Amino acid sequence: MPRALLAVLLTLAVAAGCAGRASASGFSGGKLSVVTAFYPLQFLSERIGGDTVTVTNLTKPGAEPHDVELNPRQVAQVADAGLAVYLKGFQPAVDEAIGQEAKGRSFDVSSVVELQPFNADSDESGMDPHVWLDPVRFATIAEKLGERLATADPAHAADYRVRAQEVQDQLQALQQTYARSLATCERREIVTSHEAFNYLATRYGLTQVGITGISPEAEPSPRRLGEVAREARATGTTTIFFETLVSPKVAETIAREVGARTAVLDPLEGLTDPSADYFTVMRANLSALTEALGCSS
Repeated sequence: MPRALLAVLLTLAVAAGCAGRASASGFSGGKLSVVTAFYPLQFLSERIGGDTVTVTNLTKPGAEPHDVELNPRQVAQVADAGLAVYLKGFQPAVDEAIGQEAKGRSFDVSSVVELQPFNADSDESGMDPHVWLDPVRFATIAEKLGERLATADPAHAADYRVRAQEVQDQLQALQQTYARSLATCERREIVTSHEAFNYLATRYGLTQVGITGISPEAEPSPRRLGEVAREARATGTTTIFFETLVSPKVAETIAREVGARTAVLDPLEGLTDPSADYFTVMRANLSALTEALGCSS
């Protein structure tokens, strides 16, 4: 978002008044006000924060987070938050709002885990943001978020640390299940609609073949479609994966070309099913992977 536009939004937010906003201390109704950039960070903040925080997610359910823009109300929520949780470099509009309005009250999760670059054969440059798809790195984020919440709200510090440890234990169990289930498979390549799964692939010895780069809405070139189809045939790929927030048409095109089927592999950038959460989706992803790759555990 251009700086001038953000300034206009901030002015409109102030003019709209303070009704329903958190207090200057970052608390509302006795609870710490936490703003999160997109779903995985919302999930962690709610699990670790428990009933002593109020969490607001800047990316609406079912929305694609890569290109999110903020309205005046959301900018005001960032300004009033006791803690803003985000991943720097993933959502420019969020980065700018936090940099201007919540710099001293923010937690950049990329500052506590090592990010990895996109694959060398990718059209993308820079660092891959999809770190939450690695349960080990996500557990580190959970630990550090617990500490950050404890700093922001010392009265409930012990509770935050206990809940953070509980989440870490659950993520460790998930990691062990993934490692065991993906240890022995007929195939190791996963063809995905966009390059969101490199952390997961690296953790478990798989190879990701992305049809598009970081943006799931990008249109692949005919050349790229041909490259993916040839690689899928060469590796005996039986499944082309697409995700829930974008059209499956490109994946279906590749699948028809190589005689494969399609299935969902969810990058967890946002949820459309209110009954699902991070763990249920990750378990569903594992089931889809083991079937597609012919794994025996």
